[in-house]
Amino acid sequence: MNLDMSEFLAIFVEEAQEHLAAMEARLLALDVAHATPADFNDIFRAAHSIKGGSATFGLSSVTSVAHVLESLLDRLRNRQLSLTTPMVDALLQATDHIGSLIAAREEPDQAGAAEGERLCRRLAELAGDAQAPATPPAPAEARAPAKGEGTAFGFFDDLPASAGVPAAAPAPAAAPVQQCAAAAGDVPPAAVATVASAAAGSAPSAPIASEHSSIRVSVEKVDQLINLVGELVITQAMLAQTAGGGDVRLGERLSSALAQLDRNTRDLQEAAMAIRMMPISAVFNRFPRVVRDLAARLGKSVDLRMSGEHTELDKGLIEKIVDPLTHLVRNSLDHGIESAAERIACGKPAAGTISLSASHQGGDIVIEVADDGRGLSRSRILDKALERGMGVPENPTDSQVWNLIFEPGFSTAEAVTDVSGRGVGMDVVRSNIAALGGRVEIHSAPGQGTRIAVRLPLTLAILDGLSVTVGQEMFILPLSGIVESVRPAAGGVKSVTGRGRVVQVRGQYLPVVALHELFGIEGARHQEEDGILVIVDAGKRQFALLVDALCGQHQVVIKSLEANWRKVQGVSGATILGDGRVALILDPAELCDMALSPTARECVA
Repeated sequence: MNLDMSEFLAIFVEEAQEHLAAMEARLLALDVAHATPADFNDIFRAAHSIKGGSATFGLSSVTSVAHVLESLLDRLRNRQLSLTTPMVDALLQATDHIGSLIAAREEPDQAGAAEGERLCRRLAELAGDAQAPATPPAPAEARAPAKGEGTAFGFFDDLPASAGVPAAAPAPAAAPVQQCAAAAGDVPPAAVATVASAAAGSAPSAPIASEHSSIRVSVEKVDQLINLVGELVITQAMLAQTAGGGDVRLGERLSSALAQLDRNTRDLQEAAMAIRMMPISAVFNRFPRVVRDLAARLGKSVDLRMSGEHTELDKGLIEKIVDPLTHLVRNSLDHGIESAAERIACGKPAAGTISLSASHQGGDIVIEVADDGRGLSRSRILDKALERGMGVPENPTDSQVWNLIFEPGFSTAEAVTDVSGRGVGMDVVRSNIAALGGRVEIHSAPGQGTRIAVRLPLTLAILDGLSVTVGQEMFILPLSGIVESVRPAAGGVKSVTGRGRVVQVRGQYLPVVALHELFGIEGARHQEEDGILVIVDAGKRQFALLVDALCGQHQVVIKSLEANWRKVQGVSGATILGDGRVALILDPAELCDMALSPTARECVA
């Protein structure tokens, strides 16, 4: 029986990337002066797994580098060598090189081969074995397939013996896949075990238990599941509309069935959404290396602190948030953190601090990049903006000044370097975040540092919303941003010269935003006391949104308005109601920006 190895190659590549990420994280966490043998065990096992897998799939260039890397790690964990900073640098370079070779899934070109040889020589020198062979011996188990057997896989090297336990003898050729997985330190999926049993001519084996109860699912299948859940939500809304128009007995039966359908729909929605959720550590874990390398190039000492790594975010957002966060971290390191001498002169520790954090706030996930550097210079930003002929309001607020750095081509850097200074980066951050339905907020104080908060929707598919009417139109407000709703008393809404209308709610004056005025809707109730004021939290500020009436709370499926028509300010998407009509989903933050003047924003803040 001939087996197609391509399906196993994809598994190997994915697992190898996980091993490389784990190796890099552990190398960055090493304390050069106090490293212990235990610190190297996990790194060694990951390198050994990659070495065996690459040999199995004929990636000899990967096997060569991994073999010499493994030799150095073995001597370090056996206390034959003491760890040095150059060793850490060389090991990190080797992981980078192996990662690029595995991603390409083919033998390198001449330049790549020369780089591999250079890395092998460097690792061998650090290991004290300049004569070490660049290529490991071929695995002894590899052989041609005997008659009647499946295609030969080749095998991983034997695992090193555990304490007090001798190394296992080579397994029979009938179970090559299990051997490969065992050497990799991971248990293969049940499907792989089944294929291995079939190759041996035996019945499929039972699934092997894994310490990580997880499976890999293609994004396309998950997207299809989420779309089906969305259609189910629409169907439920339509049934609810039908039930309201029948006779009493029919309505009661339908209502009971719909209540059950509603519970099942919500459970299915939560389960489907959970499949796509990933911890943001998948993004955060790459930044220790970014900070380490860039700080060394800039001659700065920087401590990176991370919190909230287990906060979960939609996989689609995880993949798209990497570039914006990388821009923000690099800017903090280059522009924000001062040199050691400058920091000491200012009474600060010589080492700067960059903080990465993630948390859930209502229906949003908030990712913050903060530093304790020099902060943004209001005067320099304004001078550069005027120099470039940018429109700057008279007596601008700090928020308006900080937002100037998001303009295309804007930069206060005195010289262009390969790190920054070309004015590309912050505008990319804003546009990328806006494309995800999020927004960026900046807070800075001279000499104390800068904090940039990125707010993103927790999910992009389904949300809990409150339907409101204005005239003959219906809109959806995200429930996560609603604080409360009140009916204003006669004369309760006051006009303030230069600040529009305000209303006092629980001792706090809030600006009033009339939705019919923003969108030019006819037939709406123009007297405030005839309508309802919905108190909305738009991030760091609150306002009172005037609508005609509240209709109810329900789940809505978000449909992209921009993809199907065009971008509408103040609107984040659209949904289909139970009666087939289309309702716009409002964006509270954009509504606030549309309606409030700078002076009103100061009042709200």
